[in-house]
Amino acid sequence: MFIEFCLPIYNEEKILKNNVLKLLNYCDSQNFNFDWRIIILNNGSTDNSEKISQELQKKYPQKIKIENIQQPGRGQALKKYWQKGQADIVVYMDIDLAVSLNNIHTLINPLIKEGYDLVIGSRLLPASKIERSFIRSLSSKSYNWLSKIFFNHHLSDMQCGFKAIKTDVFKKIAPYIKDNKWFFDTELIIFTKYFNYKIKEIPVDWQENRYDQRKTKVNILKDSITFMLNLIKLKMRLYKIRK
Repeated sequence: MFIEFCLPIYNEEKILKNNVLKLLNYCDSQNFNFDWRIIILNNGSTDNSEKISQELQKKYPQKIKIENIQQPGRGQALKKYWQKGQADIVVYMDIDLAVSLNNIHTLINPLIKEGYDLVIGSRLLPASKIERSFIRSLSSKSYNWLSKIFFNHHLSDMQCGFKAIKTDVFKKIAPYIKDNKWFFDTELIIFTKYFNYKIKEIPVDWQENRYDQRKTKVNILKDSITFMLNLIKLKMRLYKIRK
């Protein structure tokens, strides 16, 4: 069993080294019964992120790898790498490590031991523990409410940056995923569900880890309208697939 922990980044020089090493040290301490590697998906950074990533790869060549993907968009980076990846399972997490690393076990075990195909972290389940701003919490709830209206699903959090999927399953649904940015997460879930793969949602410990000028860019009204338009387009695509 081989698992890759993928970290999409764009201009994250301030936190990149510390957080990659934090993940590396955590994984080293767990004595996992599988092989693993950390993949830094450098998504067109213009700061020192690429240089820092290369230094980490040079120092830990067996455990850290940088993959440069110039086309913009987190979804683009994940899709391009996962489609050619050789791991059995690919994990995606945000570089700010907002989700506690202690949740890695509960993210991966359902794929290895319980026959699930996609596992997604949720900040909105009753057992989740979160520390985040009101506006970001309201935004997540608004997105999820809209997606439930369109697709009648039972999931509580479509956008949490903490997911794991079997690589062979992803390669089957990848041709249907079109969004290159943050709506990638929703398409990933909806198409996994549409093709009857097994999805499990897990509660996570989540803490908002923003820094310096990296303030939230959430605009509930604007983002909700964009999200709704994306949902309409996705609904139409699913209708055409059914035909």
